[in-house]
Amino acid sequence: MQLVALLLIGFSLFTAALLILGNILQHREPYPLSSKLAGFALVISLAAIQWLHLQFILEQEDQAFSPLYILLLYCIAPSFYFYSRRLLAAPARLSPWQLLHALPVPASLYIPLNGALPLAFLIGSGYLLWLAATVYAMRRQRRRFKFELLALAVFFAIAIGVVTLGFVWPLLTESAFIASYSILIGLAFFAVTLTLLRFPSITADVAEAAQAAYAESTLKNVDRQAVLAHLDKLMREEKLYTLETLNLAMLAEQLQLTPHQLSELINTEFQQGFSRYIRQHRIEAAKKLLLAESEASVLSIGLSVGFSTQSNFYTAFRDMVGMAPGQYRKQLQQLGQDTFQGVALPDRD
Repeated sequence: MQLVALLLIGFSLFTAALLILGNILQHREPYPLSSKLAGFALVISLAAIQWLHLQFILEQEDQAFSPLYILLLYCIAPSFYFYSRRLLAAPARLSPWQLLHALPVPASLYIPLNGALPLAFLIGSGYLLWLAATVYAMRRQRRRFKFELLALAVFFAIAIGVVTLGFVWPLLTESAFIASYSILIGLAFFAVTLTLLRFPSITADVAEAAQAAYAESTLKNVDRQAVLAHLDKLMREEKLYTLETLNLAMLAEQLQLTPHQLSELINTEFQQGFSRYIRQHRIEAAKKLLLAESEASVLSIGLSVGFSTQSNFYTAFRDMVGMAPGQYRKQLQQLGQDTFQGVALPDRD
């Protein structure tokens, strides 16, 4: 068990560094500074706890349940809340009352050590209930998130494991608790990495779904059928999706709508967010070009339908089709050859 814990601790530390570096280098990050800092605090707290776990397992230092360990433990739930509230709950500004969520962090310095650990996990269980209620409020958007919801279910299962561990810790030895908690944190980092690789746009998609779930309708005085017909023309005839710089505001201006109105329209009519809606049109166009223009490179086709880089094209294609564009083309060509060979040629006489 300790070997597995050591492997997952190493993975956690490496992944934490990559997540922070990748977030810093992300120029199109939609989150405000407060959410970004909360995300950094969450990752750093988990990584620091893993580092203390490593020191304990290697018997270099006995930092288990030390004041520093407890402080880091109390940082996890509030930083998770402040990071995810912008993603899941959609309100734009923090109210003064919401700042009370940070109160457990300084309070942890004055809680006796024998009661600090179970109280930390009790607080964590409260945020777990908040997460469950928030995701449940988005149930009308569930058709848009078949696989993404599965990823959220994995995170939820890991969180339940952590909370359960916090309540049964008196029954475990110190070594067993440290190893178990290290494994659960490592699995959480693994799930985050796998989810971001499989669904790189999941944060934007979930944020759009949350906005659609909580916002009041802005389409009361809008002729939906006329706007949808205009939108269909822009996509199918004018191929507006091929513009690499196309964004929600630009398309809304073409339709004489506000960005909020267009976002709600796409959410309610197509059960998906704007970014996925545009990717879908681009992928459908790319699928046709991969077969029609057999001499064109995969990269040139991806760029021609509006993707900015090869990696973005490949990731989106795999997400929607289930395979790489080159593999898709090869299968279609092979299918065409097999069909041609199976058809009897007409007699020349």
